[in-house]
Formats: sequence, structure tokens, C-alpha cells
Amino acid sequence: MSNFEYIISSLPYLTADFKYAEGQGFQSTVAEIRENLSDKDAAVLDFLVSGWDADVLGPDFYARALAYPLKFVREFFRFDLNLRNAKVRYLNHELGRPEDQDLITGQGTEEDQDLDIDGFRFSGGEFEEKQKVEAALAGDSLLDREKALDDIMWEKIASLETFHYFDLTAVLAYVAKLHIVDRWLALDEAKGRELFRQLVNEVRGTFKGVKYTE
Repeated sequence: MSNFEYIISSLPYLTADFKYAEGQGFQSTVAEIRENLSDKDAAVLDFLVSGWDADVLGPDFYARALAYPLKFVREFFRFDLNLRNAKVRYLNHELGRPEDQDLITGQGTEEDQDLDIDGFRFSGGEFEEKQKVEAALAGDSLLDREKALDDIMWEKIASLETFHYFDLTAVLAYVAKLHIVDRWLALDEAKGRELFRQLVNEVRGTFKGVKYTE
């Protein structure tokens, strides 16, 4: 049985100065969280983390993700799919390539037994953040664009964890945000620390009975 209360209450102690402790990192932190999950919940966490492996991403992965039993996983990867396709469309436009080149659409072949009646195994559906993403992609610099896109991703994760406190969704949301923090600690330490501080404060709001130290 997963010990969600223990996991959530101990999450902010990853580091005192918003950097990983020596010998620690994203993977080791996820491994520690995983140890307190049931085998069933650990499998869900593993699936989420696998979605950050570029070699795994593709139509087959998204077909599984968008049909996943847990809503957080479905909606997180639906947003991820739409965001990735928005980036591809932007690059296609900038490079003068066909608009739909290299998009992941979920369209299969006649031999594909998983096709639905419309000829697609999956669809990104309505992309509510489309205008925000397009505005972010129009940023002046690559760094500004990445910061804006990650801010939108952070907001999406936060919306998916609303009313989830001590459950698997709360843990997955934390890991998803920590993945963003991890990237920025490598790209821009100041931005990474800012995001980590934000993450700690959000967890404080969830678990008010824990004593925190800066």
C-alpha cells in the first residue's frame, strides 16, 4: 500500500538551498519516492517518467498514454502531445516546410487493428492553451521561449492536481514539476532555484503540519 502522506510530507526536504544534495539528482529522488509506492502505483510513476525519454515517444506511446486509466496521465500527455506538435508547426513555419511535416497525429494504416471509426488511434483533442503556447513560441529568444513554455506546462500540471492532496495524482504532479526544475537547474540555476522555491511553497500549502526549513 502506498504511503502518500509520508511521501508528500517529506518532498520539500530534497535540498536546503534549492539544489540537489551531493550525489542526488532527479532519478535518485524518483527512486526514493518509488520505494514508498505500491507495485501498482510504482508502475504508473514508471510510465510517467518513461514519457521523458525521447527514444520512447511516438504514436505507440501516445496511444497508450491517452487511453491510460488515470486521468492525470491521460491529460498530462494529451497536453504534452499538443505542445510538441505546436513546436513542430512553429519550426515548420520558420523553416518553410509543409505545416504538417513530422506531426504526431495518431493516424494509422488500414492494417492497424486499433483504429477508431475516424481512422485515428488517438487525438490531441481541444488544445485550450493553444494561444498561450503560440505567444510563447513567438518570444524573442530561445531561453525566453523555453521559460514561457515551461510556465504554461507548470500551470497545466497545477490544474490537473486540483483537489488532489495525499494520493497518486499529487505525487505524479510533484514529479512532473520536479522534472521541469531539474532541467532549469542545468540550463539556468537561478531559474531552477526560483521554480524549486515555488514547488516547495506549493507543497507547504498542501501539508501544513510539517515543519520546514529554508
